[in-house]
Amino acid sequence: MRDRVSELIVIGGGLAGCEAAWQAATRGVNVTLYEMRPALNTGAHRTPFLAELVCSNSLGSNLIDRAAGLLKEELRRLNSMLLECAEKTAVPAGGALAVDRDAFALLVSDRVEHHPAIMVKRQEVKEIPDLPTIIASGPLTSPNLSQSIMKLTGSDNLYFYDAVAPIVSYDNVNMEITFRSSRFGKGTLETGDYINCPMSQNEYSEFVNELINAERIELKDFERSIELGVKAGDHQYFEACLPIEVMANRGAETLAFGPMRPIGLVDPRTGRRPYAVVQLRQDNLAATLYNLVGFQTNLTISEQERVFRMIPGLENANFVRYGQMHRNTFIFSPDCLKPTMQFRERDDLFFAGQITGVEGYMGNIASGLVAGINAARILSKNLPVVFPTQNMIGALLHYVTHASKPDFQPMKANYGLLMPPIEKKRSQTKHDRALLYFDRSMKELGSLINI
Repeated sequence: MRDRVSELIVIGGGLAGCEAAWQAATRGVNVTLYEMRPALNTGAHRTPFLAELVCSNSLGSNLIDRAAGLLKEELRRLNSMLLECAEKTAVPAGGALAVDRDAFALLVSDRVEHHPAIMVKRQEVKEIPDLPTIIASGPLTSPNLSQSIMKLTGSDNLYFYDAVAPIVSYDNVNMEITFRSSRFGKGTLETGDYINCPMSQNEYSEFVNELINAERIELKDFERSIELGVKAGDHQYFEACLPIEVMANRGAETLAFGPMRPIGLVDPRTGRRPYAVVQLRQDNLAATLYNLVGFQTNLTISEQERVFRMIPGLENANFVRYGQMHRNTFIFSPDCLKPTMQFRERDDLFFAGQITGVEGYMGNIASGLVAGINAARILSKNLPVVFPTQNMIGALLHYVTHASKPDFQPMKANYGLLMPPIEKKRSQTKHDRALLYFDRSMKELGSLINI
């Protein structure tokens, strides 16, 4: 271990905070990581573990011709600790990387808490410290710290509501009605990575009708929003994580072309593609728990039980976790942050994670990795690194620090953030173009591998 060069505070023990703390600590910095749970809970978390996944257990595609797969490969080559933990706790999920959420959080917690240069303190930070700091407090930042951030930035936090999908017990899934398969046969299990609940057109129509008219939970968190300067009544959902009932209300066929699309699936009992399908994805290594893919919701508990048991195969479903919604907070990063994740008015203050407007688990990890690396560089009197926009990491951080206010909302990794590597040709397939993006990114990344 190299000599310790300085002290760094990291606020928040989520994905970004843990990655940031790890990257800084491995570069010779003593880190104090503050996590307010379990002393102060969020209402969305259910364990005291670091890096708990509140929403889905999927970290997105693993395929290198997908934007999420490109981001993972960049992080893999940059020695992301959290990606390593995710791969060690992976569960079958077709071409995606999904994890046993408890095993993942336990492994990350163990790695962080036993690092000799990281001290974990379980307490709320109410004010922004006057010391080198990374704020990675996440979308569920406490009201006290939110107020402090608002004073610092000079403007109100932006906000949106995010939602969580239900989890059911495998023992109560009717496997005589459902079938195992991965889309287009792409999976790690021979029998298929997903349990598929097929629907006929009539079953789909009845389900959508009941879903639209089901009782929802009132968004009472807006009472707290008023204290934070947010106008009540402005229900602002994140488009990439809409409640299933909100999607259904946008049109009768929205779900059939969205999370319930049956493309790439054939029911072996009929030899035909279902009209619609609900997919269940394995949620733990023991394969005893499955989550309803894309079914984040704000329905009341009784209505979740009634409506979701209309899904073929879930007539007797045992809901281990019900869906819920929670208020997510993020700053307007283009006014506040540099692409290095530094606060524009203070070089030793960094932000990382979902509070910056980076969306998706791997995007949060990437922002934490960059913040941790650059905090260590600043403390060792080196210049911070700006990742090139030819990389997915650099392009994602460039977006959240340069977007215009009317267009700004949380952003996941996607190829739209990257400039095309060459002029498109008619004969060039989507897969071919993706490989060009990949090759260019790996080439640009070469000079950053050992930062």
